[in-house]
Formats: sequence, C-alpha cells, structure tokens
Amino acid sequence: MEIDAKRTAIIFKAFCDENRIRILQLLSTGEKCACKLLEEINVTQPTLSHHMKILCDSNVVVGRKEGKWMHYSISEEGKEYAIKCLKAVTSPSENTDTQPCCKK
Repeated sequence: MEIDAKRTAIIFKAFCDENRIRILQLLSTGEKCACKLLEEINVTQPTLSHHMKILCDSNVVVGRKEGKWMHYSISEEGKEYAIKCLKAVTSPSENTDTQPCCKK
C-alpha cells in the first residue's frame, strides 16, 4: 500500500495524546455528545474543541451538529485507513535492500 506521509502523520498525531486516546475509548462504545465527553475527560470546552479538531482532521472521528451541541463518532472508513497506515509503516518492505548500509 502506498501511503501519503503527510496524511499518515496527521493520523498518528491524533493518537499521541492521552486525552485523545481517552476520547477514542469513549467513542468506541458509540456516538457521544460533546457535553458527555466534557464530563468524562474533565477538560475545558476550548481544550476539548482542540482535541476534537485534531481527531476530526485525522478523519478517524467525524462530527455532526445537533442544536448547539456537536456529536462525535468514530469513522469506520477513517479507522480502517489508520490501520492500513500503521501496517504499511511497520511491515517489512517487499523491496528490502539486502546490501549492508555501511562498508566495514
């Protein structure tokens, strides 16, 4: 799989904060309103908005507005792409160069 390095970095950025991991854990049980996320992770509204922007920019999470609140859920398509990216960057390449990198 050919991956887009910039898009992959955005995805991995979404996973590199403990609050965002906690948000993903909460969303793993289904859609949640921002008000529920605020209660559960104990951050300010601007901080939650920052985390949700990063998660939504990664396409792993999607949001929809209902009244004055946003409701968030995990995107199946985004999740599958993130899994493919992780596999692509951690699996041995088929074109592995067997030549030593340095001369002894």
